[in-house]
Amino acid sequence: MPERPDKKEIRQDLSLKSRILGGTAANLIRLLSCGYRWKVEDPDGILENLPDHPMIWTFWHNRIFVLPGAYRRYLKSRNGAVLTSASKDGEVLAAALAAFGVAAVRGSSSRRGASALLGLTDWIKNGYDVAITPDGPRGPRYKLAPGVIKLAQVTGAAILPVRVNYGSTWTFNSWDKFRFPKPFSKITLILEPLEFIDSELEGEAFESERVRIESILNPHNEID
Repeated sequence: MPERPDKKEIRQDLSLKSRILGGTAANLIRLLSCGYRWKVEDPDGILENLPDHPMIWTFWHNRIFVLPGAYRRYLKSRNGAVLTSASKDGEVLAAALAAFGVAAVRGSSSRRGASALLGLTDWIKNGYDVAITPDGPRGPRYKLAPGVIKLAQVTGAAILPVRVNYGSTWTFNSWDKFRFPKPFSKITLILEPLEFIDSELEGEAFESERVRIESILNPHNEID
C-alpha cells in the first residue's frame, strides 16, 4: 500500500480562508459521524477482503457529506484522492478532505477536465484509490458522466459503486438537492460489487456500459 499523503503537503496550496472553512467542516463531519447509526451492506465482502488493486469510489454528489466519515470508519487503510471542482467551493472541500488525510485533484468536466483526468490517472497508476461524484459539479443530478467509465478503461481500476441512504435528512434547494443527514439518524452504506470496464468498449457499447453503471447507483428508481 502506498504511503498516506501528508496533511500539511495537501493543504499547502489552499487559501487560508479555505483551510479555516474546510477545517470547520471536517470537525462537524467528525462530530456528527460519531452519533450516526451506521449500517453497511457489503454483499461481496469487500471490506473483509480489500483488493490489492486501486478502486474508483463512485457515489452521487448529494451524498458526499458522510463519505469522509465512512472512509475514516471503514476504509481508513486505503489511501487516495478525490476529484473536486475547480471552484471556491471545491477548494473548501479539498481543505476538508485534507483533514482526513485525503488529497484532492482539482478539476471537473467543465473546468480543467483534461488535467483532472490525467491527475486521477497518475494517482491510480501509483497505487491509490480515487473517488468521483459522477454527476458533479453541476449535474444533471443522478446522471453519470462518461469520465468515470473512461478512467476505468484507461487505468484498469475497478469501479466501486457506493450507495448511501439516510434515515432522516434536511434537503437543500440546490441543483443536486443536497442531503444533510440529521444528527443521530441512520446511515446505510451499500457497497455494490466491483465493476471492471472493458478497455475496448466504444460507441454504443460504451454508452450501454455507462447506463448500466448509472442504473446500479439508481436501483429501481429508488433515488429521489
